[in-house]
Amino acid sequence: MHGEYKVPGGKLVVVDVDVRDGALRNVRVAGDFFLEPDEAILAIDRALEGAPSDTDAAGLAARVEAALPAGTTMYGLTSDGIAVAVRRALSQATDWTDYDWQLIHEPPQSPALHMALDEVLTAEVAAGRRPPTLRVWEWAAPAVVIGSFQSLSNEVDPDGAERHGITVVRRISGGGAMFIEPGNTITYSLSVPDSLVSGLSFADSYAYLDDWVLAALGDMGIKAWYQPLNDIATDAGKIAGAAQKRIAGGGVLHHVTMAYDIDADKMLDVLRIGKEKLSDKGTKSAKKRVDPLRRQTGLTREAVIERMVASFRSRYGLAEGKVTDTEITAARELAETKFSTPEWTARVP
Repeated sequence: MHGEYKVPGGKLVVVDVDVRDGALRNVRVAGDFFLEPDEAILAIDRALEGAPSDTDAAGLAARVEAALPAGTTMYGLTSDGIAVAVRRALSQATDWTDYDWQLIHEPPQSPALHMALDEVLTAEVAAGRRPPTLRVWEWAAPAVVIGSFQSLSNEVDPDGAERHGITVVRRISGGGAMFIEPGNTITYSLSVPDSLVSGLSFADSYAYLDDWVLAALGDMGIKAWYQPLNDIATDAGKIAGAAQKRIAGGGVLHHVTMAYDIDADKMLDVLRIGKEKLSDKGTKSAKKRVDPLRRQTGLTREAVIERMVASFRSRYGLAEGKVTDTEITAARELAETKFSTPEWTARVP
């Protein structure tokens, strides 16, 4: 069995392992990390040799930690990262490069239709009728998108939303509210089979699926990092938030909204952002939390998207695609019968 895992902010860890009589055998850990002293790599292999194959990641990491020679130094490598690579090998996880990725970047669509497309396309990927897909959104109208479990009345000021012509929709994933104005945000979705994140904890899957965009931002001169559980941040503040949903049949939806040039005053007039949420982020004002990509890159929104797509394509390959007639028909029906209804939007009043 073969497993690979790139440690967030670190290096690639590769594990090859056999399983015999319920135990790990012939364990070989490798990668492009740095490790001192040299004999530490043999100690890691020995620590994992014979471990029960159902040992969880925490147990595997503990075995590695206990076996490391005194004074061991790891660069781009962690015991937890080794354990995750082992679990991915044992679960026969797939890798980004195992797939023929497809890009969908179509003209502006309504907020409700975007919600529906996420659900429909991820179900199609899970069913094997669509390849793993990167979809870049274009918005036909300003919107507030609230998380699946958020209270509508706690998150949105209805008078402010009406005053600014804001449509409120509820997505299928958890997490917080997103304030959207066409041209001022960059939103994308990844619809992937669950085998891509097999062996990862829910928290680790966020970092894993966000890693490519951190590299893309780095290519644009922005030093960004993953901030658990679901933020992307820079020294200047938070620039993006992610959310995920596992769907029946084996699909994973991971979508991200990035702030390009947010009107913070308008956002505060529409969203009810409490002091507790701000203090949790270590800031005193919502304005500070929304740090536009425009100012950090000096690029147009379109150029930022082009560079993100080019970065993804250079790493994993990416063919141009489109929403099929069957998919758009299903999405339009779902937008009308679910995502445009008060029963769904106000399901948590």
